[in-house]
Amino acid sequence: MSDIAIWVERLGKRYRIGRRKTYLTLRDALARSWKSAFGLFGGKTKLETQSANNYIWALKDVSFEVKQGEVVGIIGRNGAGKSTLLKILSRITKPTEGYAEIHGRVGSLLEVGTGFHPELTGRENIHLNGAILGMKKKEIDKKFDEIVAFAEVEKFIDTPVKYYSSGMYMRLAFAVAAHLESEVLLVDEVLAVGDAAFQKKCLGKMGDVAKEGRTVLFVSHNMRAIQALCPWGMLLDNSQISRVGPIQEVVNTYMSDIYERVHSTKDAFPVFNQLYGVGITHCITTVELDNNNAFMLRVELGVQSTAQLRNIGVGLALTYMDGTRVSVLGPSVTNYVIHEINGYRRCIFYCREVNKYLAGGDYLLSVWLAKPGVKYIVKVEEAALITIPSRDIFLSGRLFKAHRNGLVPLPVQFEIQ
Repeated sequence: MSDIAIWVERLGKRYRIGRRKTYLTLRDALARSWKSAFGLFGGKTKLETQSANNYIWALKDVSFEVKQGEVVGIIGRNGAGKSTLLKILSRITKPTEGYAEIHGRVGSLLEVGTGFHPELTGRENIHLNGAILGMKKKEIDKKFDEIVAFAEVEKFIDTPVKYYSSGMYMRLAFAVAAHLESEVLLVDEVLAVGDAAFQKKCLGKMGDVAKEGRTVLFVSHNMRAIQALCPWGMLLDNSQISRVGPIQEVVNTYMSDIYERVHSTKDAFPVFNQLYGVGITHCITTVELDNNNAFMLRVELGVQSTAQLRNIGVGLALTYMDGTRVSVLGPSVTNYVIHEINGYRRCIFYCREVNKYLAGGDYLLSVWLAKPGVKYIVKVEEAALITIPSRDIFLSGRLFKAHRNGLVPLPVQFEIQ
């Protein structure tokens, strides 16, 4: 066990849905204990019996071990239990069953500014996080300048972090987690926030952390980042581990699962929001040649409402199979809105000459409905799989393919003078 950094045994986390947990006052607790002692409770009430089924397992029977110095990527679809696992390992959430042992200091970056106090300055939060990790002041001071330089917040280091922008908050949070001397680093989707330059900087720093021999668990939907940083991977599916092994094998399994799930739409539709009385009934996509012998993408979306609604925004998001975001077309950008709906509406999107903008390959389409002031009221992740045929775009006798040449065929011109 001396070389084991993380040991997880039959870990499970159960959440109750539909009702909030109620807390008893001291008087209620004493009264309930007295009634129970004298047999005044004749068994469970009808409400208690019904609520026994209102549970969902975010994690179930999860067991694995990670050796010291290993860098492991954790992948899986939304809701698979990835973030719950890291919260349990970070001691933020208590497991329902099983246990986990971590040997060494644990640094975690699960959300923007995890562990930051908004009223404290950036300087004070750096020292606070170091103290939480058990570091001495001399150790923190040794790393302080490097953290501030990485985060690029020198001018604002003595300003309370509640006044920071989300980008400044994110940079400082990552810098603290990556630079302070923790033997185990837990990172959840840090690359989902920030600009391209910051994301590149984070990848470089995480690569350095891995080379230092520290143990890293890295959760991300970005398959390229996962494959670049992690030799080993773990796939979570339906709250359980479905595969552990070399990262390329795990990613291939995940991609195969996506193909099978998206081709079978019986689990995706219909999706309905009872609160707003609106739902998505179907999503049909086709890619075919148009009259100009160019490929045209057509997306048909069915929207159903049980009440009269106004200004329902419709959005699309296109992602490459490795998790790279291609385009997000939300109503705030496109102004694609159903101004009035009472019953059924069919929405159709066209993208003519799609092969002119995207390389041949497989892409995942997500769709959603939104209202002003509400980000999503209905959302279907990976609602459809779109296959764009590869073509000889440059008339060179060779096909332009996404996995080999990149996602966008730039319309460059070439001349010799």
